[in-house]
Formats: sequence, C-alpha cells, structure tokens
Amino acid sequence: MHGEASAGWLLVVLCAVSGAYCLLRTRTGTPRERRTARSEALMGFGMAAMAVPATVLSSPGWAWAVYAVLFGAAALRALRPALRGGHHLHHLIGSLAMVYMAVAMSPAVTGSGGGGHAGHGAAGAGGIPVLTGALLVYYAFYVLGSAGRLLPGAAVTPVGGTGAVGRGPGGFGGGTDGRPELATACRLTMGIGMFAMLLTL
Repeated sequence: MHGEASAGWLLVVLCAVSGAYCLLRTRTGTPRERRTARSEALMGFGMAAMAVPATVLSSPGWAWAVYAVLFGAAALRALRPALRGGHHLHHLIGSLAMVYMAVAMSPAVTGSGGGGHAGHGAAGAGGIPVLTGALLVYYAFYVLGSAGRLLPGAAVTPVGGTGAVGRGPGGFGGGTDGRPELATACRLTMGIGMFAMLLTL
C-alpha cells in the first residue's frame, strides 16, 4: 500500500511540474505554440489531479464527470486541428484517453463509491481491455519515440536549411520554442504518466 501511494505521489509531482512548465511556455512563441502549450498544461494538471492516491484524498463522485466533460471539451477543440495531423492528433488522442479513464474510474462504473484514483491502483476500474490495450500500445510507441528524440544526434536538418529541428514520433513535432528539448522532456513525462495510469485499468 505504501509503495502504491509513493508511486502515485511521484506521478502527481511529475505531471504537475510538466503542467507548470507548459504553463510558462504559454507566455512566449507563436499563437499556435501558445495554444499547444495551454493544451499540454491542461493535460499535465488533469493527470496530476487524477493520480492523487485515493488512500490520501478520495475524489467525490461528481469529480469524474467534471474530468470527462473538461477533457471532452478539449477533445472537441482539438478535433479540427487534428485533421491536419501532427501533434494536434496526439492532443486529440490524449484528451479522449483522459475522458475514457475518467469514465472507467468513476464510481458509477467501478462501484467503488468514489475512490477510483489511478494512484490507488483502481482495482475495480471498468476499462475496456481492447481499448486500454490499444492506448497502451500507442503510448508505448509515443514514449519510445520521444525518448529517441532526446538522444544525442536525434535532430535532423531540414531540406534547404541549416538549422536542426527535432522530429517527433509519428510526426509529432517538438515545437519551435527556445528550449525544444525541455518541451520534449515534458511530453515524454506525460506520455509515461499516461501509460502508467492506463496500466491501472
């Protein structure tokens, strides 16, 4: 039990720090980059809230409905940009995954009376195995791709250019902010966090 709580708090801290850094990124860059940073900040803080161990703080039943509505709205907002592919598609998948986890861990589905936190282990979570497995595979590849971008020599030179730009997994760009490696590290952290939370389903 102590180990589960420790892992849950570690996930909370990592996601909250990632969300805070993404929030800082909303102050600079192009409008598109700021919009991306806001979406990632929402994801980080939402994951941190959902990962709080239920042995410490049990969310009320209505909180899971709020999570589902909030990330459902984020998914709708990301739908049109996602048609162009790239990182917006990842945001859409992430928002839908958050809706899925909120529904799967809600007391109405788990019958737990309000303690379905991801940090708790969510033993009775009501996830759909096939869907959970597909999301796990997606995030496993996303994490591996993001980690690869942080390795030395992972940058590529664009055709006709001299500057190095990062390449994202599946075409997910690393952004053009001043410290793209930090943005990539945040995305990697949140990808790992999402993978860990999905494992509890």
